[in-house]
Amino acid sequence: MSLPRVLLVEDNASLQHFVSSAFADLGVELSCCSHVDEALALLRDTQVALILTDLMMPGRSGYDLIQCLADEPALQGQARLVVFSAGLTHQVRERLSQPHVWRLLAKPCSLADLQACVEDALAELALKSSPPDAPPAQTAGPVDASQLTPNHEHTQLLEAAIERNFGGDRAFYETFRSDCLKQFFVDIASGDSACERGDAQALRLVAHSLKSVLLILGHDAEGEIARQLEQAAALQQWDAARQGWQALRQILQNLQAG
Repeated sequence: MSLPRVLLVEDNASLQHFVSSAFADLGVELSCCSHVDEALALLRDTQVALILTDLMMPGRSGYDLIQCLADEPALQGQARLVVFSAGLTHQVRERLSQPHVWRLLAKPCSLADLQACVEDALAELALKSSPPDAPPAQTAGPVDASQLTPNHEHTQLLEAAIERNFGGDRAFYETFRSDCLKQFFVDIASGDSACERGDAQALRLVAHSLKSVLLILGHDAEGEIARQLEQAAALQQWDAARQGWQALRQILQNLQAG
C-alpha cells in the first residue's frame, strides 16, 4: 500500500529541506514543487492528502494556485489545503478565508506545528473514509499557527529557535543551518543580479525567502532587515532597496564566515 502523499509548493530550497526533514518519520511521501504550474501538473496525475503552499513565488503565486483549486475542485480532491507563508497579515488572512483553505501556518513555523498539520490532515481523512457510525471529524476554519519570537539576547534567541522551530533537536537545526549557508551563495548571486537589472520583483522574492529562513534560524533582527528590504522592493524604493540589499548581503556573508 502506497504512503499518503504531501505536496509542498515552495521555491526556497532550504525550506524544502526543512519540511522534508520534519516529515521524515511521519509515514508520508513528500513531493516538492518550486512553481505553481509544476504543482498543477502533478495534481492532474497524482492524488495527494495534503497541499502546503507558499504565497509569494516566481511566476504564478500561491493565490493563483488557490484559485485554480477553487475553479477545478477535482484537482484538490479530498486533500487539505494549507497556506505556509511569512506574509500572513490581517488582510491576507481575510483574503484566505475560503472554504477550501483548511489551515494557515506562519513562517517561521515550529517543527511541532508542521508535524501536527500532517497528523491532523491524515486523521481527518481517515475519519472521513471510516464507516458511517465512526465518530465525526471535528473541523474548524483556518487555524493561525503563528508564534511570537522571544525577546531575549542573541544566544538565547538561537536556543529558543532550536526549541521552538526544531523541537529541541540541535542536530536537525545544524543540518538545516548548513543547507542554508550553502544556499546563501545562490541568494547573494540572485540579489546582486536583481539589483544590477533593476528587477524589483526578483529582489523582493529573494528578500521574502531570506526573511523566512533567517527567522526560522532565530536571527530575528536580521529577518527584520530582510522584511524591510522586501517592503522597499515592493514599493520600488530603489535607494532604500539597494542599501537594504547591501546590508542583508553582508549579513549572509558574516553568517557564512561563522
